[in-house]
Amino acid sequence: MFGCLLAVAAATPTVELELEAPPDGANISTYIVHVANSHAPRSTLSAARLTSVYTSFLRDALPPHISEPAPSILYAYAHAMTGFAARLTERQAAHLETQPSVLRVTPDKLYELQTTLSPTFLGLTPSSPLMAASNGATDVVIAVLDTGIYPKDRASFYPSVNLPPPARFRGGCVSTPNFDAAAYCNSKLVGAKFFTKGSTAWCSEASPLDVNGHGTHCASIAAGSPVPNANLFGYATGTAQGAAPGARIASYKVCTGCAAKSTCPSSDVLAGLNEAIADKVDVISLSLGGQHPNLYDDLTAVGAFSAVREGIPVIAAGGNSGPDRATLYNVAPWFLTVGASNMNREFRAPVKLGNGKTFRGVSLYDVNSDPSYDGTKMKPLVYGLDVGSDGCMAGKLDPIKVAGKIVVCSPGVNLDTEKGAAVKQAGGVGAIIASGVNYGEYVKAEAHVLPAVSVTFADAIEIAKYSQTPNPVATISSFSSFTGQLSLSPPRVAAFSSRGPNHLAPEILKPDVVAPGVEILAAWTGERAPSQVVTDTRRVKFNVLSGTSMACPHVSGIAAMLKAARSAWSPAAIKSALMTTAYNMDRSGGAIKDTNTSMEAGPFDLGAGHVDPNSALDPGLVFDAGEDDYISFLCALGYTPRQIAIFTKASPVVDVCSKHKGASVGDLNYPAFSVAFKSYTDKVTQRRVVRNVGSNVNAVYTISRRGPVGNVGVTVTPDRLVFDAQHQTREYTVTFSTLNPSVKSTEEHGALVWSDGKHEVASPMVFTWPAPKPGPKPAVAAM
Repeated sequence: MFGCLLAVAAATPTVELELEAPPDGANISTYIVHVANSHAPRSTLSAARLTSVYTSFLRDALPPHISEPAPSILYAYAHAMTGFAARLTERQAAHLETQPSVLRVTPDKLYELQTTLSPTFLGLTPSSPLMAASNGATDVVIAVLDTGIYPKDRASFYPSVNLPPPARFRGGCVSTPNFDAAAYCNSKLVGAKFFTKGSTAWCSEASPLDVNGHGTHCASIAAGSPVPNANLFGYATGTAQGAAPGARIASYKVCTGCAAKSTCPSSDVLAGLNEAIADKVDVISLSLGGQHPNLYDDLTAVGAFSAVREGIPVIAAGGNSGPDRATLYNVAPWFLTVGASNMNREFRAPVKLGNGKTFRGVSLYDVNSDPSYDGTKMKPLVYGLDVGSDGCMAGKLDPIKVAGKIVVCSPGVNLDTEKGAAVKQAGGVGAIIASGVNYGEYVKAEAHVLPAVSVTFADAIEIAKYSQTPNPVATISSFSSFTGQLSLSPPRVAAFSSRGPNHLAPEILKPDVVAPGVEILAAWTGERAPSQVVTDTRRVKFNVLSGTSMACPHVSGIAAMLKAARSAWSPAAIKSALMTTAYNMDRSGGAIKDTNTSMEAGPFDLGAGHVDPNSALDPGLVFDAGEDDYISFLCALGYTPRQIAIFTKASPVVDVCSKHKGASVGDLNYPAFSVAFKSYTDKVTQRRVVRNVGSNVNAVYTISRRGPVGNVGVTVTPDRLVFDAQHQTREYTVTFSTLNPSVKSTEEHGALVWSDGKHEVASPMVFTWPAPKPGPKPAVAAM
């Protein structure tokens, strides 16, 4: 009876798809053509001139027998990479890849998109050290590459300071029939552009206006102006503001929302990165991503490399494919990759059954607008499988069996809010929706169209079993916001947050940090309902969402303030400061837990820990890295000069790896140690360099270990770092070995901590070994 509910696991949607050719376009698709820098036109040329040059290049490069249909260029790139995006046939693309001037031809891919309390939870009050030192980042421009922005009557995007944008900023706003740049752009919203040519095969949104809501939400989390009395249906009421409320916002629309789920073609994302770099923004926020077999196939990583080379930190969401391992997006070491955690707030909607049992539920249902709601009255309870659809799919539920009843729904396939809408359409009066089978204690509050709640999978099983008893009844007894000490002490790593290890380079720990990403209140579009259900006609100015997409802009805002307060720091130094000062203790004083298991979270779950903005202002030491360090990393991965030239714009015939011979991936100057032992007798040595950025030029740091790494020997040489000059660097090595090879550990973790009595510079360590080989199968007696 309960087989479907027991077997359901939320299917992970595909995150990387080749764009389909239009119905009348034969085999024409979009391709990104990487042209060697030595053959590319000057980056100072105008966009029109660059397009003209590449049009001539195509005309000359393609022989007559494959020159038709004539290619059309969508974008010319000069900053994020050198090359162009074009509509080509498969034969044309294959021929271009044989040309000496072309490094690679990549099919366009689709990336997926991945607050009143969060600034306070992060310690970002007007008088906090980072807010004061950065002046709220008023001289910093954050580029948000997303679904655009909806500034109409949205106070989050009203000016917080009446000052012009920084003089170095070259961007601006573009007007379209539905986006009046003169009316919407100001000293807060200083840029609004759109790059949607890659999706015009099925969707046309030639405007900066956000019809999806995701981009508006993320932009206001990063840098929204303070808005008093913000709320969603009375929930989460308070002053909503971004992490860096004084920072400026430049919106680059690279994702379209014509389909049920917004998608982001890599050609459009690369165009947005190209423009943001040319506009000289200060920080880039990317709440999108996908997995790739190689870094040189990941065009976001290619564009981000160029941004970081220009001194622009790129903050990226880690993905929502947890709790499975090795599911992270944006794993290149030049990204600051962010996972999601919760806060000390919950939107409570307990479920009471006729047998007297009560279960924890959460919801954002607008109970104040429903005069018929009465939480004291029990209603008949049914399980979706018994009334037409265990997952409560639209049009599948039997209205005769559902009318007047509360329906228990299995997880997955359709949105939870769509399940509720399907129950309402069939005449139901409520829904109890199971969270994902692997989500543990995580439940998701949403703006349902009828009284509906999310409960844990385990609780849903109990409720579904009860629905099979004679005359089962239930009620959702109340709806309320709660802020304070939760029974599950925050912060906890969100169950959906993607996990390590890094699938492309296990020696580089990812994610880097976690930040608030669960039930975040922020601005919302006027073009879409808060439930994201097509038939829902409600419109709101604020919405509550969850995801690493929400965690990412929190860190983008923090990075903006660090950049304002510490203008000499590189993107790597900013990341280092955030990682080495991150904390690993929850509000009760215990280790941060994983919502999925309720056990201690490890580095593959939360990276270095939960971001601590004010501590990052004064980290003591930083681990710095630049383009040469990243080239060494790429060489250690075994990439060829031609593949590395995709990132660096160096000549593909020059062996850039000649001066990096012998370098290992683990030697990248990263603020963490991820050691993948090849065997139980393996010994690994890694090198690090730290720079003293503290006020004491004569600081002396000593090393200590933290955490349960009992089966790993760790030797640090030297174990004492003595400084005697401003910004001086010191080098050290760490050797790791298995102490007892007979103990077949699979994963252990801890931390190395440098301390001078004032600062504690913590580097997480995580160790993995090959999975033990299975022994011989036991003999089975013959019958």
